[in-house]
Parts: sequence; structure tokens; C-alpha cells
Amino acid sequence: MPVKNRFAELLPEITAWRRDLHENPEILFETHRTSAIVAEKLQGFGCDEVVTGIGRTGVVAVIKGKTNNSGKTIGLRADMDALPIHEATGLPYASKTDGAMHACGHDGHTAMLLGAAQYLAETRNFDGTVVVIFQPAEEGGGGGREMCEDGMMDRWSIDEVYGMHNWPGKPVGAFAIRPGAFFAATDQFDIVIEGKGGHAAKPQETVDSTLVASHVVLALQSIVSRNADPVDQIVVSVTSIESSSKAFNVIAQRVHLKGTVRTMSKGMRDLAETRLKAIAETTALAFGATADVTYHRGYPCMVNHDEQTEFAAKVAADVSGACEDAPLVMGGEDFAFMLEERPGAYILVGNGDSASVHHPEYNFNDEAIPAGCSWWAEIVEQRMPAA
Repeated sequence: MPVKNRFAELLPEITAWRRDLHENPEILFETHRTSAIVAEKLQGFGCDEVVTGIGRTGVVAVIKGKTNNSGKTIGLRADMDALPIHEATGLPYASKTDGAMHACGHDGHTAMLLGAAQYLAETRNFDGTVVVIFQPAEEGGGGGREMCEDGMMDRWSIDEVYGMHNWPGKPVGAFAIRPGAFFAATDQFDIVIEGKGGHAAKPQETVDSTLVASHVVLALQSIVSRNADPVDQIVVSVTSIESSSKAFNVIAQRVHLKGTVRTMSKGMRDLAETRLKAIAETTALAFGATADVTYHRGYPCMVNHDEQTEFAAKVAADVSGACEDAPLVMGGEDFAFMLEERPGAYILVGNGDSASVHHPEYNFNDEAIPAGCSWWAEIVEQRMPAA
């Protein structure tokens, strides 16, 4: 059961949608133009219900099958938001908005789900109900959480939910998936080291917050090397060091550290938070300084459900001929919030030999569109076969 012929026919049209979205990127919850276009197209497809404003700027549409003897409802989710990156592709449809770019392929995800929605609304060759979900603010805003908090799952009685992400470096249209923990929990921290500033010629009269911060940065790596079980994944990264001094001859009063912690289990997440606070505070104390630590819990670990993952892999193999085992990913994905509320699965589809996501030269590969659309359509038709 290869790629559906209908999506080969629709490819030029879906590609045009995708490139228009690429040219007009919108960040976080500011997906007003994108959401309006999505809603307009869904209404034009003849969806039975189209609702905007879920999770602020999210869009949800309902497509009913020819019959509903199964009573099942399946959710299909795509993300819509772009990144605050200046595009460097030089493409004719490159971003027209300085400092905003579809550098993660959400334009492609949205276009593929629109294509699948058009096909499903045309054919309705399934027994049950489909809910297509277009989500804002995946890139750090938690749009998935907000759509769930708006009662989306209960309002439309969604039983299962499926998502997809393109994957550079994997052959175009090929699929990969894994059961269980898949994408990491992603947390952030702020550490403010307060010492005693002074003249660089009189260090004995100061408590050098820069020196303290340097020791804290090094000590934090002991969480990974000495506190964590070596077989449990964790990454601790200090990504920003800002001093209150901008002069060559001034020892800073204050240093602000920022960073991320990425984990694959609740136990490791709890351990990392506890140890990070203890290490920063006691290291600062040893030098006569203080450390004010704020730990921000972000997206939880995204966990694929076993049964739905096995099914999703089978469908992927039907579409493309095979479905490989995916690696663990230490990046975050807020589809995790939807998978906490309902069983489901998240899959990767190959984007070919492209620049990596979140890179200014990245571009979604339109050749992947038929495979992605076919997978979503087959999820519905095989999970809820026509009576």
C-alpha cells in the first residue's frame, strides 16, 4: 500500500500552501494569518466543524466518516509556528519577515495535515470521527499544553492522537519511530551569583562572582558524571554567562548563568533539579558568595504508547516499505502534553540531505509531502476501517 495517488495529484497545490506559509512565518501564539488560512481551507474542504481560538490561536476541525459504528475519534496534530531566526536560504519563497523563519518545518507539517484533511473530507472512507489539530507555539510556548487545558480532548472525545515531525538526514519519505520515552523533558534554570565587586587590582577585598560562577559551571557537570546513572540520559548545559561588569578593571558584583537540563525519566528530572540547586548554592557559599537558583520545568518527556507506536510503525511500513527504529532525541516536543492525556504516537518522516532543523539554511523538503499525507490518511482508514 504505497503513497496514495491522490496526494501525488495534490502535491503542487499542497506545495504552494507550504511555500506561502514559509514566506509568511509567525512566532509562538502570533499565528493569526496562519490560523486564518488553515481555518478557511478546512471550511472549504467541507469539514463538519471548524473551531478557532483553541489554545489561543489553535484551530480544530472535525471530519465525520461515512459511518460511526466504531464510536472512535482519532486526533491528528500539526504545529504551525516558526522560529526567531533570520533566514539564509536565498529561496524565492524565503521569509519576508526579518527575524522570523520556518526553520523547523512546521510549515510542512501544517501543509501535510491540510492535505490529509482535504482527502479525508473528500472520501470519508472510515468508520468514526477524525479531529485535525493545528497547534501554535510548539517552539517554547507550550501551545499543546494550552490546547489541552482548553479541554480539547474531552470536548471532541478524542480517543487517540498522532503527530509527525520531519527529520533531516533521513531519506525523503522514510519513517522512524520508537516506543516509550522518545523526546526529552526540557527544563531551564537561572542562577544569579552575588559576590562583592571591586577593583581588579585589589581582589582580596572582593568576593569574585566570576570566579564563583566558573566553579559552579564546572561543578554542575558532576550531575551527569557522578550523580546520574550512566545508562540514564541527561544533558546539563550552561548556555549563557552574563556579568554585571563590562570593564576590564572591575571585578563583577553579580553573574547570571542560564542553561538547560534535558532528561528522559521523572526520577532523573527530579534528581537534576535537586542537585543543581544544591551544587550552585553550596559552591557559592564556599567562596563567601550566594546563589539564587530558579528552576523552570518546561516540556515533559514525550512518551509514545506501545500499542499505538506498533500500529503507527505498521502504517508507515505500508506507506514507504519500511519503518526504522528511531534514536532517542534530547530535544523537546510539546506533543508530550497531548500524549499525557491520550494514548498515541509520534513519528519521524525523512527530509533528505538538508540542513538541520533550527538552522538558518534549513528548508522543508516538499518531496516528503505525499508520504506524510498518506501516513496520516492511512492512520485513520486502518484504525477505523469503513464498515
